[in-house]
Amino acid sequence: MRKRRTALVSLTALLAAAVTALPAAPAGAEETEQVKNGTFDNGTESWWTSSNVTAGVSDGRLCADAPGGTANRWDAAVGQNDITLVAGESYRFSFTATGTPADHVVRAIVGLSVSPYDTYHEVSPQLSVSGNTYSYTFTSPVDTTQGQVGFQLGGTPDPWRFCVDDVSLLGGVAPEPHVPDTGPRVRVNQVGYLPSGPKNATLVTDATSRLPWQLKDDGGRVVAHGWSKPRGVDASSGQNVHSIDFGRHKKRGEGYTLVADGETSRPFDIGTAAYERLRTDSAKYYYTQRSGTPISGDLRPGYARPAGHVGVAPNQGDTDVPCQPGVCDYTLDVSGGWYDAGDHGKYVVNGGISTWELLSTYERSLHARTGEPSKLGDGTLDIPESGNKVPDILDEVRWELDFLLKMQVPDGQPLAGMAHHKIHDEAWTGLPLLPSDDPQKRELHPPTTAATLNLAATAAQAARLYRPYDREFAAKALDAARTAWAAALAHPDVLADESDGIGGGAYPDGQVEDEFYWAAAELYLTTGERDFKEYVLDSPVHTADIFGPLGFDWARTAAAARLDLATVPNRLPGRDKVRRSVVQGADRYLATLKAHPYGMPYAPEDNVYDWGSSHQILNNAVVLATAYDITGGSKYRDGALQSMDYILGRNALNMSYVTGYGEVNAHNQHSRWYAKQLDPALPAPPDGTLSGGPNSNIQDPYAQSKLQGCVAQFCFIDDIQSWSTNEHTINWNAALARMASFVADQS
Repeated sequence: MRKRRTALVSLTALLAAAVTALPAAPAGAEETEQVKNGTFDNGTESWWTSSNVTAGVSDGRLCADAPGGTANRWDAAVGQNDITLVAGESYRFSFTATGTPADHVVRAIVGLSVSPYDTYHEVSPQLSVSGNTYSYTFTSPVDTTQGQVGFQLGGTPDPWRFCVDDVSLLGGVAPEPHVPDTGPRVRVNQVGYLPSGPKNATLVTDATSRLPWQLKDDGGRVVAHGWSKPRGVDASSGQNVHSIDFGRHKKRGEGYTLVADGETSRPFDIGTAAYERLRTDSAKYYYTQRSGTPISGDLRPGYARPAGHVGVAPNQGDTDVPCQPGVCDYTLDVSGGWYDAGDHGKYVVNGGISTWELLSTYERSLHARTGEPSKLGDGTLDIPESGNKVPDILDEVRWELDFLLKMQVPDGQPLAGMAHHKIHDEAWTGLPLLPSDDPQKRELHPPTTAATLNLAATAAQAARLYRPYDREFAAKALDAARTAWAAALAHPDVLADESDGIGGGAYPDGQVEDEFYWAAAELYLTTGERDFKEYVLDSPVHTADIFGPLGFDWARTAAAARLDLATVPNRLPGRDKVRRSVVQGADRYLATLKAHPYGMPYAPEDNVYDWGSSHQILNNAVVLATAYDITGGSKYRDGALQSMDYILGRNALNMSYVTGYGEVNAHNQHSRWYAKQLDPALPAPPDGTLSGGPNSNIQDPYAQSKLQGCVAQFCFIDDIQSWSTNEHTINWNAALARMASFVADQS
């Protein structure tokens, strides 16, 4: 499980000179108002500014002149330290502010004034010259006397003037309950249903007996009708619900609605075009995640940005990266690759499962009965490499593979052949922050067995898929895979430190038998060699029940091996048993789906939704889809198709978890550069970006302030600050790309 932090204010701001020489006394724990001199009746007493900001009192307000040309929000700031916060107590943070010229954005924060500079609440209102009053309620997740209230003014090309008054942090207020707008009580897949596929909806109602429903076309004409099926209280939402099945209607059309119990659903289509778009958009996502290259506005209008981490100031770059102190005495060029998520880190274990799933999306198209490799071919993604006679999806994945190969420890060094676990900033950075503006020192983290086996598995898989297009690269990849395999056998228990989570996610994995199984399987599938075959057959993972309720993930990789052994042509003894094990896993997921009132193959123990639950649902659907590829059984195809309904709107929140898809969709995913919510000059995440989705553990402070006591499906908020429920990642989008491609192939 990853833990992420958001930096609060830069060290420069924290060490800046105070406006007044008088130190602020710690606020007493018994005081309700935590801000001193928030009305500036005593001038600038208790307030500080960064050294590049000039501030004073004007007309009873604190007015600060911020310089232009700074790179980051925290490069110019005004604030107050020594704020006391009490864990579990609710606070109302309020102020009146103006900006001149108009429409500037200020980042207002409450957080920690010392390392690691955690943010407990932040907002970024757009100011007007006429003055606005802002008020927000949040709950503190910590006890501290080293809190801070700050207003960050940097990151603008031109100077501007910020004036603030009536700054208050009032403790002991009643928390404001988060009541999401869930819209109409008829929940549908807001994107669309295949004409020949299942069509199901969920009705939230107090009624305990069946209710009539009507399906209407875009002209309001009733084209089908029937009766709902009462399902009782759904444990994952706490709602009393009915199911509606309108699968008999197969006519294509746009703008359908479903009416029941006096409610009209959000509109949806019956057709295939949306899934062809989603197949493309979910894979296009990776181009704008690229590190080490400028992103072209011609190819992605609205997403142009300079190359990140290439050593152009203020970047320190990824072309000559040292290790963390004490880890190694060399540097590596680890430029390129994909940024893992909403931060600037790059991780071999998460890159590995992402690479595998995208390559498997292409490999499925070569072998499955409904596969269409041309749909993933050259020119389909409109990327810089389009037109080179190589399938675009292989070109895109190559960008990450080249990075993974660079993470291998060089010959002659201790642990040669192993792979470094990750590379990222020395400390957490704040939001928003373009990759090209990241000033932090970059560091290689220690090699691990898990990372090494991820490299071995994906490089071996790449060797067989790239061979028709680039024999030299395929040979290089296979050589790296063999080297990594040998290194992992020599060092089988070098594990990631679970406390290594400053500046980037820790990605700890305490059990790597599944990674050994996966790497051996991919090496066997590519080479057919006896040693790899025997390792696969002797592994206890080979006969283990690996299809659990949570689905496979970066730390649970046995399914990657099992699915490929079942579908990639090979001569493994007992392969029929391998294929049966996949079908048996699919049978369990299908039973879960049929029992679930929202029709999804996901029912974790005690309804504790895991981090990234949306992609776990999709990966369970991948098992259903694979069972269809193996057996041709329509029930597995229908189960895989129906699993998409939850992702695209048939859920308790009545929203699509994919940006740009569905009338109401998640579009404020946690990101440093898809940060329109914080900076109107930046874009929202691109269409086809998957949100992590409900997470019962709500690890981030923002979610904790809004979602305490939430029930499973309601443990989500579409806000850029909620990194535990609403981030995007390369491995989550890989699950979406794979399932979108499968659904599109069924058309």
